[in-house]
Amino acid sequence: MHPDFMNNRQLFLNHLAQTTDFPLLIEIEKAEGVYMYGPDGESYLDLISGIGVSNIGHRHPKVIQAIKEQLDKYLHLMVYGEYVQSPQTQLAKALCDTLPESLDNVYLVNSGSEAVEGALKLAKRFTNRREIISCVDAYHGSSQGALSVGGNEVFKRAYRPLLPGIKNVVYGSFHQLNEITEQTAAVIVETIQGEAGIKVACREYFQALRKKCNETGTLLILDEIQAGFGRTGKFWAFEHFGIEPDILVCAKGMGGGMPIGAFIANKDVMGAFKNNPLLGHITTFGGHPVSAVASLATIQVIQEEGLMEQVEEKANLFKQLLIHPKIKGIRNKGLMMAVEFESFDVLKPIIDRAITNGVITDWFLFCDDAMRIAPPLVITAEEIKRACQIILDAIGD
Repeated sequence: MHPDFMNNRQLFLNHLAQTTDFPLLIEIEKAEGVYMYGPDGESYLDLISGIGVSNIGHRHPKVIQAIKEQLDKYLHLMVYGEYVQSPQTQLAKALCDTLPESLDNVYLVNSGSEAVEGALKLAKRFTNRREIISCVDAYHGSSQGALSVGGNEVFKRAYRPLLPGIKNVVYGSFHQLNEITEQTAAVIVETIQGEAGIKVACREYFQALRKKCNETGTLLILDEIQAGFGRTGKFWAFEHFGIEPDILVCAKGMGGGMPIGAFIANKDVMGAFKNNPLLGHITTFGGHPVSAVASLATIQVIQEEGLMEQVEEKANLFKQLLIHPKIKGIRNKGLMMAVEFESFDVLKPIIDRAITNGVITDWFLFCDDAMRIAPPLVITAEEIKRACQIILDAIGD
């Protein structure tokens, strides 16, 4: 075994905080496109994009070029919102250009959890209400506010007390829309439920949700941390359902591999942060210029390379090829896919064997009987065929 691997592995186990007793322990030295490479040249086809991050592949040349050019200009200058910085202003304009006119003001942060935190604060400040409604089996992040609106008690119980005034409703339930009242500051919903195993509510549900929020003066926060940036075949997943949110949350695929997130609202709504108190939300590194130029390049790549137009065809190819008696079904919206098996006990050895054979997949936090497939949007038909054959061989083994 490569001696450096042993050294790095031991350093990893000794000095990096662990979140389970069974980390994957895959060492990666390089990544390019849809592939990651180990120290001895072993290759792994990344079918999960670092959990929805590498939508345009690893180290896209246009992202790398944008980063290199920014490095010669400046890095961090000042806390967010004080200096006029071209990477931030150009990115904000490009984001707004992808959105309805009602969403014209961007607050840049570092991650999805931070974007959720900011969105929750904004809704409470703007409405002067305190109740928040979220969904069963929702996942919005791991910080305490984001965890509070998460919808799985297993992940929450060890950290209580969390934020008060949180109600959970069932995603897609028309009846439970009656829980939204004039006491509700915001409803926060993943447009496509991710960690629940790719659950997609119908268009009529989203229409009814939007109508109920309008009637009660409640802000609708849509979490597109996983679903945004072309993943579903539209730039934003809410475009499939004919509605607009009051606040949109994004991160993950936004940065082309760099850490960045945002919450986006109407300028009047966002203005609630300017007084009582002023500086109502603060971030030191939000909108970091290197991350911002990487994000702008990512938007340009998605649009200029026509990646969204290819999503449905590529998703259909996965569905055509992944046919096996042990596969119970496939749920998806574009290249956000869940391949269903009988149980975790059936699925886990398949995932392990596929990794051994060079394809990285995963399961979902709240749906451990389904395999996560969310590859870079740049994946080719040949790479899809190769990946599917390795998965089918792993099932057979």
